[in-house]
Amino acid sequence: MHLPACLFAMEPKALLCALFSLLLLTPAVGARLGGSPEVVEKSPTPQNGLGRTPQMGWNSWNHFTCNINEQTIRQVADAMVDTGLAKLGYEYINIDDCWAAHDRDSQGNLVPNPSTFPSGMKALSDYVHGKGLKLGIYSDAGPRTCSQQMPGSLGHEEQDAKTIASWGIDYLKYDNCNDQGMSPQPSFSKMSRALLNSGRNIFFSICEWGIDNPATWAGGVGNSWRTAGDIKDEWGSMTSNADSNDVWASYARPGGWNDPDMLEVGNGGMTTEEYRSHFSIWALAKAPLLASCDIRSMSKETKEILSNQNVIAVNQDALGVQGHKVQKDGNQEVSKRTAEPMLGRMS
Repeated sequence: MHLPACLFAMEPKALLCALFSLLLLTPAVGARLGGSPEVVEKSPTPQNGLGRTPQMGWNSWNHFTCNINEQTIRQVADAMVDTGLAKLGYEYINIDDCWAAHDRDSQGNLVPNPSTFPSGMKALSDYVHGKGLKLGIYSDAGPRTCSQQMPGSLGHEEQDAKTIASWGIDYLKYDNCNDQGMSPQPSFSKMSRALLNSGRNIFFSICEWGIDNPATWAGGVGNSWRTAGDIKDEWGSMTSNADSNDVWASYARPGGWNDPDMLEVGNGGMTTEEYRSHFSIWALAKAPLLASCDIRSMSKETKEILSNQNVIAVNQDALGVQGHKVQKDGNQEVSKRTAEPMLGRMS
């Protein structure tokens, strides 16, 4: 991806230039500007009614990996409120891999690791909810998660869905490590049904890294789906994920979003200008805005990037879906790609 020089400037007009230039650089979008409307077959959306705009919040993995505990999660929730990010729409505090004990209990239930989450997930959920935020958690479609440090949900989908619902969990990230050679579609569909039957509306974030083109089938299964491999805190990795994600632009819509992975903003591997570009690209692509740095101690520059209300507005504008202007036409959505709905709030 060759990005325009104005993307690295700091003035608001330069940011507008950057976003418009990125729109033109997107092959699937720029080729149709001013052309005929594209007819996109309407895909179903999950029955939970969630994800009307791309999800915003925080995830533990990119900065902390397995080095997580309940004190850290509580402090992150505090920081989300204290920094003002919560007021801007960052609502999910998501715990990734390694939160559970190595094995299930005698009844087959997942249990939090007693050394790192001694108070349990219900107490942590209550704390996060008390801050006006929502708590997310992690599992996997195999017998073990990617870290191998905790059980996955294979064969326990209904049980695990009811367990996390009883804890007040609001979000499930579901990986596909150790999949036993099974197709991800039935595996993820099974957990989707289990969540719908759990008695609680739980945002379902699918992560099979885009291997089986989930954008083509996950619209009625999950609220977001990964379109690329795990991001690294490097310019080349970030732009590669953005390019992989762009292929599926026409499949994104309220209720289901393409996910090129979490934000690396603030983790130290890129420059401030590169992070500003990263954030802008994710916003333009209608990608989830999930910070994954240590927001308890983030720099002034990182906070300014993550709290840029103009860029957030581009991401959260439900009228435009990655450059689409959507109009209903019977059972189809006629979408004419245009810069107007994406950039109209920048003036």
